[in-house]
Amino acid sequence: MATLKTAGGLRRISSGSTFEAAAGYSRAIVDGDSVLVSGTTGFNYADMSIEADAVAQTHQCFANISAALAQANCSLDDVVRVRYLLTEPELFTLLAPIFGEYFARARPAATAMVVGLIDPRLKIEIEVDARIAPPEVPSPYIA
Repeated sequence: MATLKTAGGLRRISSGSTFEAAAGYSRAIVDGDSVLVSGTTGFNYADMSIEADAVAQTHQCFANISAALAQANCSLDDVVRVRYLLTEPELFTLLAPIFGEYFARARPAATAMVVGLIDPRLKIEIEVDARIAPPEVPSPYIA
């Protein structure tokens, strides 16, 4: 992952995927305390491979999202909004318990939609918005 600061104070985060440059987008944008992560698929960006299995793709989506959030100094626990884009309605029942595992602490607002994705190998795409937690300030009243 690479981070680039822009003149407007935004930070762009890239996964290194060649598709980001070709399509003109960033994996994530940091704007103040907001982190906006683009729709993320189950591709392994290291070798641009993808598993056929929806469960494996879902876990890879979360690995990719976690890597982007880490570059923004936050984690899945800081996610406040998630959008699941599924290619088949039946996938929700299969994948919802996995969503619950990853978001057991954050419990973000969520939307699930059935859509057509741009590559027929894709079963799921996940997009998240997160907030960077402010640094903890020690209480002057606790010794």
